[in-house]
Amino acid sequence: MYIYMTAGTFEFLKKIETKNINEKMVTMENENGALILHETMNGTIFKEPRRYEVLESFGEIRREGFVVMNNIPVTMEGRPLFEHQLKNQRRKLVNENGFMATRTLRPLSSNTYVILTVWEKEFHYQEWQNSESFFESHKHTVAGGDQGSKIFASAAYLSSYTISV
Repeated sequence: MYIYMTAGTFEFLKKIETKNINEKMVTMENENGALILHETMNGTIFKEPRRYEVLESFGEIRREGFVVMNNIPVTMEGRPLFEHQLKNQRRKLVNENGFMATRTLRPLSSNTYVILTVWEKEFHYQEWQNSESFFESHKHTVAGGDQGSKIFASAAYLSSYTISV
């Protein structure tokens, strides 16, 4: 499975979503603009998308909710170790209040992996962020030191969006 993303104005991207109703497309926005996500087994109609292979998938991305993308730039030499750590992390998101879906995305045209989570509301994400479950799921990731500098190309960053009709 693949995910393709591209940015634009909300109105323009929403028209693309509406014209392609048989495709799994979701338009979302934040204070900086809008993004459309296309989840498919095939190619995409987008001209210059960010392209990802789905490594892990749980739940359905619907046309509602709050999306958080943890963007993690990883070096080429660090990819095997990083992916191994992702597989060994025991995420208990499924049981979290308000959790809807997650996708772990391997980049096909950049060095930035994306851990995408979808929540019913922003409040639910914030609640999870302050929970023991959050700290437990993040304590086994490599950060800093010599090993960390070989894995990560630069600092990770979050981006969040709201999916609305």
